[in-house]
Amino acid sequence: MNIYNKIASLGGWSLEKIQELGKFGVFSFRLFKNLGSAFVNFQSTIRQIFFVGNYSLVIILVSGLFVGFVLGLQGDYVLSTYGSEQALGVLVALSLLRELGPVVTALLFAGRAGTSLTAEIGLMNAGEQLSAMEMMGVDPVKQVLEPRFLAVVISMPLLAILFSAVGIIGGWIVAVPMIGLDSGAFWSQMQAGVALWEDIGNGILKSFFFGLAVGLISLYEGYTARPTPEGVSRATTKTVVISSLVVLGLDFMLTALMFTSS
Repeated sequence: MNIYNKIASLGGWSLEKIQELGKFGVFSFRLFKNLGSAFVNFQSTIRQIFFVGNYSLVIILVSGLFVGFVLGLQGDYVLSTYGSEQALGVLVALSLLRELGPVVTALLFAGRAGTSLTAEIGLMNAGEQLSAMEMMGVDPVKQVLEPRFLAVVISMPLLAILFSAVGIIGGWIVAVPMIGLDSGAFWSQMQAGVALWEDIGNGILKSFFFGLAVGLISLYEGYTARPTPEGVSRATTKTVVISSLVVLGLDFMLTALMFTSS
C-alpha cells in the first residue's frame, strides 16, 4: 500500500508541475501579445530601465573588474606553462565575451533586479492594487508588467557589454602593469583573435535570451505569488533559483548551437 501512495504522490506532483507550466505559458502569451504597447508608452519603460539597469550597474561593474583580475592571473599561470603569455589578451576577451560576461551578468541581474521586480509585483498583488486596476478596466499586464519586461530585455545586453568591457580592462591591469606583458601585444592579439559577429554578436544574443528568461520568471513569480509576506518571500527565492538554473541550461544549449563546429 505504501508504494501506491508514493506513486500517487509522484503523479500528483507531476500534474501540479504540468499545470504550473501551462499557467506560465498562458502568462507568457498574455505578456507577448500586446508587447507593442510598451513601445508606445516608452516613457514608463525608460523609468523601468533606470530602475533595473542603473541600480544594477555598480555590482555589475565591480564584479566584471574582479573577474577580469582573476582571468588575468589564472590565464597567465596556464599560458606561461606553454610559453604563450602574449595570448593572454585574447584568452581574457573570449572568456568574457562568449561566456562569463552574459552568464555572470544574468546571474547577478537575477539576484539584484529580478528579486526586486518579483517583490514589487508581489506586494502590489498583496495590496490588491492589480485587482483594483482590473476592476477599473485597466489591464495590469499591459500597464504594469510589459514595461518592466521590456526594460529587463533591453538592460541585460547593455549590462553584459559593460561587464565584459570592464573585465577586459581588469585583465589588462593584471597583464601589463602587474605581470609586465607588452601592452601592444595584449591588444593586437585580442584584436586578431576576437570576431565581431561570431564572438561579440553571439555573446550579446545570449544575453538577450537570458533577459527574456529572467524577465518572464521574475514577473511570473511576482504575479502569481500568494498575497502574504511568506508568499512574496518564497516567490523571490524561487526567482533566484529558477532563473539561475534556466540561465545555465540556456547557456549550454546556446553554446552548443553557436560555438560548436559542425
